[in-house]
Amino acid sequence: MIKRSKVVFVSETLEKTFESLPENEILKKHIRRAIEEIKENAFAGIRIPKRLFPEEYVVKYNITNLWKYDLPNGWRLIYTLTSPNKVEIISVILEWFTKHKDYERRFKY
Repeated sequence: MIKRSKVVFVSETLEKTFESLPENEILKKHIRRAIEEIKENAFAGIRIPKRLFPEEYVVKYNITNLWKYDLPNGWRLIYTLTSPNKVEIISVILEWFTKHKDYERRFKY
């Protein structure tokens, strides 16, 4: 099922971090591409099973679903979906990883 969504960052700080990346930075280009794909299809990523949710995300963001979008170079973009009015889907970017060790640590792999 393909569902369009609005894409937002979980915090102003994370959005500023993204915006502060240089325009020619490859990571920024790939995150932009991911955002465009997620806008077109909120389910573009890979759904992460609930048993693998990092406790930090559950406590801090009260998530009920979690998605991973694989970027090139082993990088990962993590997001959740919400539907505040049951009509619109909002994809909320929680963070991204450029180091696989950081990703493994967060998810306790």
